[in-house]
Amino acid sequence: SGAMRAAVRLTTAARRGRRAYPPYLLPLLGGILALAAAMGIGRFAYTPLLPAMQQAAGLDPTQAGLLAAANYAGYLVGALLAAVAVPVSARIHVVLVSAVGVAVTTALMAATTNLAAWSVVRFIAGLASAGVLVLATGLVLDDLRHQGRASLSGWLFSGIGLGIVVSGLVVRLTGDLLGWRGDWFLLALLATAAIYPCWRWLPRARRANALPTSSPPVLAPARGHPVPIAHVLLFAAYFLEGIGYIVTGTFLVAIVDGTPGLRGIGADVWIVVGLAVIPSVVLWSALGGHMGYARALAAAYVLQAVGIVLPIVGGAAAAFSAAVLFGGTFAGITALTLTLAGHLAPSRSAQLIGMLTAVFGVGQMIGPVLGGVIAD
Repeated sequence: SGAMRAAVRLTTAARRGRRAYPPYLLPLLGGILALAAAMGIGRFAYTPLLPAMQQAAGLDPTQAGLLAAANYAGYLVGALLAAVAVPVSARIHVVLVSAVGVAVTTALMAATTNLAAWSVVRFIAGLASAGVLVLATGLVLDDLRHQGRASLSGWLFSGIGLGIVVSGLVVRLTGDLLGWRGDWFLLALLATAAIYPCWRWLPRARRANALPTSSPPVLAPARGHPVPIAHVLLFAAYFLEGIGYIVTGTFLVAIVDGTPGLRGIGADVWIVVGLAVIPSVVLWSALGGHMGYARALAAAYVLQAVGIVLPIVGGAAAAFSAAVLFGGTFAGITALTLTLAGHLAPSRSAQLIGMLTAVFGVGQMIGPVLGGVIAD
């Protein structure tokens, strides 16, 4: 019958549609959306919304720094729990619960102006965003390696930049119309919209013995630099990076909007930060492979330091240049540091990476409070 023929045509078209894109694409897109919601919204939306929140709730810089520190404390706890306490079979379910937590805590930021309540919400938001980041990243990277597409892994972290761009656009386009409460609700809706495709597209965990994977060749430490000293230097640098970068990551929009002649362009600057983040991990990873990861990391630190200082020069050009340098380096520094750690200690890279993440997390907790106190 005509109905049967139509059904056959639709089934055939659907099958062809499934073959129209490579099998790694949807899992990668699911990971990008997961990171956009968890990091770009759940973690970093606080930055463009902070000036309006300060004005509405009378937050001083120290209180704003404490709220940021509460979020980063939750992130540290969440990252450690996700790394050691979640069984393989439960990873996708914890990702889903964490993604729901990101959406809910984003909405709850609009429900109060009480500092203590906000602190609790931001702590839980940190827990949830870390759960999504750690577990979704692991699932996608494992899937890319399984399919022989590990070279695409850098694009996964473009989701962080995408989320930052979205948060900046929401504040830029609807801030005057909806106010800061409305923007939190709108961002919560956008984070909610990402949950279903993440659930459908993220790959499920593979059995540990399902398929042997080959590791890339490991670079030995340079002669004359004992491994323990290299570890100390790497830990010290990453700890200081946690303190330094997060002050700009928390207060950049407030700094720009508080600078004479620049008021009102803070959200635009934040959008540029996100745009710079999108290709940064891919570019820095390629540069590290070409010139060496330690040299690339040192270059990234120098460029980021310049970007952090630039806003004091004044003027829109300096603010936007700072956004490019800051956005173009902070995710790349993380990728280069963890890659270098794997090269320094190939036999225990997971342990070293976990310790580096903890040290970085402690730095992130100190940075906003220290920055707020100094600003006061």
